Amino acid sequence: MLSVFQHKKTIAGILGCIVFLVIACWDKDSVQNRAIAMALLMVVFWIFEVVPIYVTALIPLVLCTPLSLLDPTELALAYGNNNVYLFLGGFILALALEKWNVHHQIASRILAIMGSTKSKILLGFGLSSYLLSMWISNTATTLMMLPMAISIIQAQKENEESNRFSLLLMLTVAYAASIGGMATLVGSPPNTQMAGTLESTFGIEISFWEWMRIGLPLSLIVFMVLNGFFQIILGSQRNEKILINIQQAQWTTPQKRVLFTFAIVIFLWVTRGLIVDYTGVSFKDSSVAILGGIVLFLIPSNNKSDKLLQWKDTVKIPWGILVLFGGGIALASSLEKSQVLELIFQSTNSLSSWHYIYLLLLIISISIFATELMSNLALVSVLVPIIAMLALGMGQSIFAFCVPLTLAASCAFMMPISTPPNAIVFSSGKVSIKQMATYGFFMNIFSILIILLYSYFFI
Repeated sequence: MLSVFQHKKTIAGILGCIVFLVIACWDKDSVQNRAIAMALLMVVFWIFEVVPIYVTALIPLVLCTPLSLLDPTELALAYGNNNVYLFLGGFILALALEKWNVHHQIASRILAIMGSTKSKILLGFGLSSYLLSMWISNTATTLMMLPMAISIIQAQKENEESNRFSLLLMLTVAYAASIGGMATLVGSPPNTQMAGTLESTFGIEISFWEWMRIGLPLSLIVFMVLNGFFQIILGSQRNEKILINIQQAQWTTPQKRVLFTFAIVIFLWVTRGLIVDYTGVSFKDSSVAILGGIVLFLIPSNNKSDKLLQWKDTVKIPWGILVLFGGGIALASSLEKSQVLELIFQSTNSLSSWHYIYLLLLIISISIFATELMSNLALVSVLVPIIAMLALGMGQSIFAFCVPLTLAASCAFMMPISTPPNAIVFSSGKVSIKQMATYGFFMNIFSILIILLYSYFFI
């Protein structure tokens, strides 16, 4: 039994390939069978991580054309979707923020303003993590905040009571980083994946502002619940003071230039609709993101010839996520073109009697708890086209079903393997699996209720 468990990836890979061959060859003339076979193969590989999830996303490049699912032009459109370049531009902007420690400057000033009581320190770290992860990856945010949090923990006396504060501080950093990513289209990969899938498969375009109009208030509510929940648990320790020793340096010229460029990009993202309406000049959010990235390679870092970014800096960009975007969009396009999604549409008649809120509750719950075990990006890649057709079959808005699904995918709080922020704070030794699972379970339940009610009344 132990040997089987140790080799589960190999076994899953072999079984996945067998299932693929059986379904694909069952009816050689059925393009739907071939599309379903490829989809199941990718799902198995994603769930069990038979190979890295980014490698699995390359499968459509190998199979789509031989299986007559997509032609080379359609494949190129999937992997070159404009939302892929939106995230690429976001990565480049985040890279500049990290390179010149702009994120550290912002966080240190927030913490200095908040104060030195344990209650305010929790809020300050949570707010810093939340705001930063709206624009840079939650992994980078957590890695940056963790040393600062540990320095706070080390500044207090070690006793039974202080351990509670240490635990809550670690969890705040991780959870707030995940929550902040819900607020913007570039804050978390699933957001951009959903936008790309809906645009390529259903012709629905979601702008940066449209997403932020929904994601920002919702994420802020979840963050406030997180802080309130942890403040209650902190109890009588809330007013205890800790000596904070976080260095604040003067803003450097490169930092000011990066921040100015970033501010211009955000302004253009938020006001794009107005600019297009009043000037007639049409452009997309991805164009703004890429333009901002290019500018960073042109602006000098100081009076010398060095630029804010150099090409060698881009080795830190998680290129695999961009491939994963393309693979997810190619999968959705294959299912749509082969009319598999149409079959799903026809099979939803049995769900027409379900009340909207019950089905929404089921979708959100599945998304949150499934994300505890598999990549949220892979989950969204698989479920968004299916849920979209389910919505059509019930006469509901695609947007009203897919947005809650995607937002819920960022709310995995129970397990260290669920998200990089969880894994990072778990590695600090300040959090046990039992503690993370306990507090995370409550946050999962809170998130389900918040997303459900917010979606029902406002989406």
